Amino acid sequence: MLRLKGNARGCLIYEPMFILPYSLFVTYATVYMLELGVTERQIGLITSLGLVLQIGTSLISGHLTDRLGRRKALLLYDLFSWSLATLLWLVADNVWFFVAAAVINSFQKVPHTAWICLLVEDTQPKERATVFTVLQFISVVSGLFAPLGGLLVSHYTLVPAVRIMYGMAFISMTLMFIGRHFATHETEIGLRIRQEKKALQWSLLMKDSWSAVRQIVSNQPLLWMLGVYILYQFQLTMSSTYLSIYLIRYLSFGESFIAWFPAVTSAATLLLMVFVIPRLNPNRSGAFMLTGLLACLAANTLIIFAVPGNVFHIVLSTMLAAAGSILVYPYMEAAVQNAIEGEQRAHLFSIVSVLILACISPAGLIGGWAYSVDPRLPFVLIAAAFVASTALLLVSLRMERKRQRLEAGTPA
Repeated sequence: MLRLKGNARGCLIYEPMFILPYSLFVTYATVYMLELGVTERQIGLITSLGLVLQIGTSLISGHLTDRLGRRKALLLYDLFSWSLATLLWLVADNVWFFVAAAVINSFQKVPHTAWICLLVEDTQPKERATVFTVLQFISVVSGLFAPLGGLLVSHYTLVPAVRIMYGMAFISMTLMFIGRHFATHETEIGLRIRQEKKALQWSLLMKDSWSAVRQIVSNQPLLWMLGVYILYQFQLTMSSTYLSIYLIRYLSFGESFIAWFPAVTSAATLLLMVFVIPRLNPNRSGAFMLTGLLACLAANTLIIFAVPGNVFHIVLSTMLAAAGSILVYPYMEAAVQNAIEGEQRAHLFSIVSVLILACISPAGLIGGWAYSVDPRLPFVLIAAAFVASTALLLVSLRMERKRQRLEAGTPA
C-alpha cells in the first residue's frame, strides 16, 4: 500500500470497509434465501435476472461515468446499488424482496466502471498488476474474518444472524463510499471527457457502442483474454450461487461451520502472497495463469467427488482454489486493463462488461437446472469451464510468442 499514490491509494485504503462485511454475508446469501422460502431454481433465476439487467447498466455505465465524472458517478451509484440493496436484503421475507434487490443491485456496474477508471487512469501500466495484487491482499485479509459470520449464526440462528450481517454491511459500506469520495480526485482524463460529454445526446449511445465493439473485435490480445475472463466469471457466478447450498444440503456440513472455508481460502492465499508470489517472475505471467487454472480445475474435481461429511476433501479443494485464484486473478485483470488504453477507457470498459455479462448471464439459470438434476452437476460444468479457459489461454500464449518472434525478426 505504501508504494501506491493518488487515487489508487485513496480507493484501496477504504476497500476493507466494503470487502469485510461483504465476506460475512456472501457465504450465507443463498442459504438465507432458501430459509426464507426461495427455491433453488428461483435463486438461479434471480441470479440470472441480476446479470441480464447488468447488461443494460453496463451499456450506459461508460456514458454516465463520462458525463458525471468518475467520483460523482462512483458515489451516487454505489449508494443506490449497494446501500439500498443491503437494506432490502436486511428486511426481506419473500422472493419479491430479492427480485427488487437484484434490480437495484444491477446498477453496481456504473460505480464499477467509474471505480476501475479512478483506480487505473492515473496509474502507470507497469504498476497496475501491483494495484490488483494489493486489492486481492485486502480481500484475503478480510476473508479471515468470515468465521465471525459462523459465530453469529451459531448464536442467533441463520436468519437473524444474516440480517445482522446485512445491517453491518449497510453502515460500513455507506461510510466507506463517503470517505473514499473525499480521499480521491477526478482524473485528468475524467475532467477532459466530462467537458466533452456535456453536449452528448443519448441518441448517439448505440453509434458509440458499435464503434467500441469494432475496436474490441480488432484488438486480438483483448479478445483472447476476454475468452479466459468470461469463462472464469461464468464458473465464479455458478460457484458463488450454489457452493454454500451444496455444502449444507448435499455434503451435510453445519450452517455455522461453512464460514470457516472462506477463512481457509484466505489463510492459504495469504501464505502464498507472502512467501511465493514475490519470488515469481512477472514476465512469466502466462505460465502462472495456466498453473492457476489447472489448480482450480483440480479443486473443483475434488468437490465433485467429495463424500458427505468429509472435511479433508473440501479443505484441500479450498486450498487449491485459493492457490489457483491468486495465480490467475491479478495477471488476468491487469492484462484486460492494459489492453484497454486511452480516453475511451470508460466506454470501452462498459462495452467489455456488456459482452462479459451477455455470456455469463445464463449461469444462474443453468446452475439452477443443473442442481435440480444432480447437485454435483454445476461443479462438473465449472470444471468444463476451466478446461475450456485453459485451452484458450494456451492458444493466446502461442499467438503472443509468435507475435514476439515476428517483431524480433525471428522466423516463426
